[in-house]
Amino acid sequence: MSTAAPLLRQARTRAGLSQRALARRARTAQSVIARIEGGQTSPSWDTLERLLTAANYEMVAHTEPRVVVESHMLDDVPRILAMTPEHRMDEIKNVSRFLHDVRRI
Repeated sequence: MSTAAPLLRQARTRAGLSQRALARRARTAQSVIARIEGGQTSPSWDTLERLLTAANYEMVAHTEPRVVVESHMLDDVPRILAMTPEHRMDEIKNVSRFLHDVRRI
């Protein structure tokens, strides 16, 4: 079952809407809602956002670092030590800029 199925079903039921009522608000067919909630199809990001908006919900996404199994942060030390101080500073600036941009989303 796709992640969208329980998300859409929960938003719709919390909004007190039937599949038909949500479909009317989103200007789509009730069968589209049923297929998504039944896990038979996975909607595009835009479609899911439109359906959630029709249920008076806002879709918000965030990113989290993924834990890499069998990896250790010290594995990167030789690469970092091989850098010039200027390159290290550039890498820190890039990471800082990335984190700043991600937090704004």
